[in-house]
Amino acid sequence: MNKLTELVVANIPKDIFTDLDLINLIDGSNDKRYGLVKRACASDGIVRIKKGLYCLSPKYQRHKINLYQLAQYIYGPSYVSMESALSYHGWIPEAVHTLTSACVKKSQDFMTPLGAFSFKRVPSAVFYSEVDRITPENGEAFFMATPLKALADYVYIHQKNWKGLAPVIESLRVEPACLRELGQEEFDRLYKNYNNKRVKKFIKGLKKDLRP
Repeated sequence: MNKLTELVVANIPKDIFTDLDLINLIDGSNDKRYGLVKRACASDGIVRIKKGLYCLSPKYQRHKINLYQLAQYIYGPSYVSMESALSYHGWIPEAVHTLTSACVKKSQDFMTPLGAFSFKRVPSAVFYSEVDRITPENGEAFFMATPLKALADYVYIHQKNWKGLAPVIESLRVEPACLRELGQEEFDRLYKNYNNKRVKKFIKGLKKDLRP
């Protein structure tokens, strides 16, 4: 095992770590630290995800990297949303190959050794409204949009002129039974949280279509 990899395994409890973690771990100059990082990457001890962000290689990981957690390290504040959240909740049948999140800052995409990550800016009054904090058995918590929040973000980002239930079923192949599980209160909270006319029209129309 490479020297830096040994230090990380022994002293950093997380498999994902940053330059700041390494600064606190390694004495000496920046050049010394960069040299150790370069050698650790070359020997397959650690993986460089992006500038300043790393993880242990699979053979040294204590737990498999959770990509939902990793997304928040890559670009934040953010929460998993749109197709990725709908897939997480089991609402859409298709596999999602790019992990998509909503973010506060400008939209940005990242191609990493662990996969593709896309971050889309979604303006809202309260950024984390209708976003759940998920805590797995192993690892840190991450933020996940509720299904309705994910649909509202999808409409905003893709500029869909959806007015109710039909396009959600036809375009995304969401089962009507899933949609009928939504609570009326969530519609009201989300309606107040967006200023975008398309999103408001969609939320209002979907609520009307699902009304008992």
